[in-house]
Amino acid sequence: MEFDCGGWINLLSHKVKKRLTSTLSDLGITGVQSHILFYIMNHAPEGPVFQKDVEEFFELSRSTATGILQNLERNGVIQRNSVPYDARLKSLVPTKKAEQMSAQVQACILETERAMTRGISPGQQQLFKEIAAKMSENLDAV
Repeated sequence: MEFDCGGWINLLSHKVKKRLTSTLSDLGITGVQSHILFYIMNHAPEGPVFQKDVEEFFELSRSTATGILQNLERNGVIQRNSVPYDARLKSLVPTKKAEQMSAQVQACILETERAMTRGISPGQQQLFKEIAAKMSENLDAV
């Protein structure tokens, strides 16, 4: 059976998550958690990162983001700290444990990307990104 576009996207997503989860299992985080941790680590130096930022960037529902962030917090990877200007807001702050894991998480994500794009020219990769962005835009318009 040949996959349609959605089937290929689903298969690739599953393989990426599986590879990251397997590689990072000794750190106690999943593939999805690794991407969110990577996002927080990259954006925290610029200013506070909030759950809403994670929800919007990854297009996650509030409940899904809450579950992922609660697991990261429970595992001591992030903390939720109140911000002085609004008691309702909690910024997502990487812990020392996150800082220690950061290089390994980043290396794993980059290696997975290299493995996935091996033998694919930069032009083909750019075309894929453009097509994927257009598909996303099309689904948003429905």
